[in-house]
Amino acid sequence: MRSRVLGTALFGLGVLAIVFALGLAFVVAPRAAQLPYDMEPTQSVAEAQNATFLQVTNGAAKINTGNLRSTVTVQPDAKETAGLEGDLDGSALVWLAGQDVVNTSLNSERVSAYSTRLAVDRETGAAVPWDGAWLDTGNQEKIEYSGHMYKFPFGTEKKAYPIYDRDIREAKPAEFVKTEEIGGLETYQFTQQIVDGRQQLDPTQLSLLVDQLLGDTATTAEVVYSNTRTVWVEPVTGQFIRVSEEQNKILRGNNGEEVTLLDADFTYTDDTVDRSVKAAEENRQKLNLVGLWGPLGLGLLGLILAVAGVLVALRGGRGASAAGVPAQSGGGHDDLDDDGKPATAGSHRAEG
Repeated sequence: MRSRVLGTALFGLGVLAIVFALGLAFVVAPRAAQLPYDMEPTQSVAEAQNATFLQVTNGAAKINTGNLRSTVTVQPDAKETAGLEGDLDGSALVWLAGQDVVNTSLNSERVSAYSTRLAVDRETGAAVPWDGAWLDTGNQEKIEYSGHMYKFPFGTEKKAYPIYDRDIREAKPAEFVKTEEIGGLETYQFTQQIVDGRQQLDPTQLSLLVDQLLGDTATTAEVVYSNTRTVWVEPVTGQFIRVSEEQNKILRGNNGEEVTLLDADFTYTDDTVDRSVKAAEENRQKLNLVGLWGPLGLGLLGLILAVAGVLVALRGGRGASAAGVPAQSGGGHDDLDDDGKPATAGSHRAEG
């Protein structure tokens, strides 16, 4: 009886462990692989040495050379996220992001800046259509984002992903190149090529550049933009570990004159890479715990307990059956009379 109770208990615990394993794998893990509502603000810093760049100060445009530092911050907008409706409610987050570029060769004077607000999918990290998106580079304007800007999907694959470029206001594919180890972490490298794109400039700003940087015969111009953008992504989390951009912008007047507005190679600082590696490792461990090792461990434990419970119950059942069979009397044929019938107390014949 005790064996049956113990076996039943072990089997029940095993089934319960298997159920929890399935819950981790199919319920908890998918929810964990989403951007959290209470996401901590992030900051990345990239530097460009010996860059050529345009600097406008008090309405005066000048081409300078020196070292640049670009700081990009991304933080959640809880209020706007709470107001999302329809398909975006529960599936998207609103981010506030911005970039500040300074000339570190000259008292960290500001060279350029932008701020923006966008909605991103919690699973893929890609921008989603939302009426509240805007971009401010001096004048705030509505904008339609698409593709990725600050993150790749959880479970990044070895394939092309679109990255949105703010200068040309368009998403272009970043092709998978190879795997590469950074700080002991395996990453996927992607490269996006933009060649002879056209940067969108405010008409007032463009007119100022034409008047001050091009010859008297130029009446209009366009900004020709090229960029080789390379991102190294931790595939489980989709986090950017390192980013580099080789940017070039040329002001080309309708009179044939050209002026280089930007020639700079930006790359993440070592400190930014180290912090990115650490954050990705921590997040990857959490995802692997609920999505892989947790379900495997619980599933294996549940299987062992269930099998042990069945074996214990069967062994107890066999013992009970054996105890219920009457023991056979010894002597066998000595208890039979001459006719082969069972002998009674008075049936033994006298010897002699």
